[in-house]
Amino acid sequence: MDKPKTTPKDFFLWAGVVAALYVSVFNYIALVWDYINYAFPTPTTATYYVDPYQNGISWEMATLIVLSPVCFGLLLLIRRDIVRDPVRRELWVRRWALFLTLFIAGATAVVDLIYVLYAFLNGTDVTAQFLLKALVVLLVAAMVFMHFIADLWNYWEQYPRRNRSVVVAVGALVLVTIVAGFFIVGTPQQARTYRQDAQRVSDLQTIQYQITNYWQHTQTLPTTLAEVRDPLSGVTIPVDPATGAPYVYQAMGATSFKICATFGAVSQQGQTYPNSPYSLQSAPIAQPTATVPAEPAGLGGGAELTDTWQHAAGEVCFARTINPKLYPPITTQAAMPAGK
Repeated sequence: MDKPKTTPKDFFLWAGVVAALYVSVFNYIALVWDYINYAFPTPTTATYYVDPYQNGISWEMATLIVLSPVCFGLLLLIRRDIVRDPVRRELWVRRWALFLTLFIAGATAVVDLIYVLYAFLNGTDVTAQFLLKALVVLLVAAMVFMHFIADLWNYWEQYPRRNRSVVVAVGALVLVTIVAGFFIVGTPQQARTYRQDAQRVSDLQTIQYQITNYWQHTQTLPTTLAEVRDPLSGVTIPVDPATGAPYVYQAMGATSFKICATFGAVSQQGQTYPNSPYSLQSAPIAQPTATVPAEPAGLGGGAELTDTWQHAAGEVCFARTINPKLYPPITTQAAMPAGK
């Protein structure tokens, strides 16, 4: 019997299946890995807020939402063609696509097992995060391998109901994985709120530095934040990223002041914030005062915090005191050019 002729339709259908399948599988693994990273953070990243939707999760979700139905739809078209004309099972493009997929899935599973065993024998610290990621790769590779070797053996043509059940199960698994993300990392709106709160803390750090720098040059605290603004040197005062409202500031004494912001949510447990780049320049951030109990009726109605940048939802004020020994006054003298 003559071999069937591969038409452009056959070629592009299988090319589309391979592309959609590989990209979908890669993004599915990456998405689950991101969930694992978020659920089991490492010590170096656990204390800093990371916006999950800025870390590839939104792209991975969007890719799965679009490409998973595309992959299923193309496979359905191909199987319908095979049912109408069984000789199309022998198309070279089909066999190449199946064998290539089997090779990649099998090699991935073998390499994954080798790496896990190597890490164990090498004395590497095998963490829950590491084991879960390896397990995800192994399971996905095994599922792909089993499905397409059954396809190569014409199993799905013999049992079409089982094929439909597998398609429904895989589709449900992808859907559950996407929906689970909203429970693991929160909704995009919640992530946006945390991102805005992180920006507010960064803005307050910038303002704190500018006030400290102002005091070092003038030995007085500014009456308002407008006094700190200096267009000549490029010093500007940030405003709230969501509302555009100015931050609240009040001098409390010769070297003490408060700065306040209205936050959208409580800071995450154990969360700290990295210093603003401004705090790494000529003068460090002002030293916090001794811790005092939170004041429900603090400045502007906000609770007063004095030790860290942790915050509750709503208006929160941070009390700071400049230590002249750590932040000595800066005196400037006009430098006269040397005569020739």
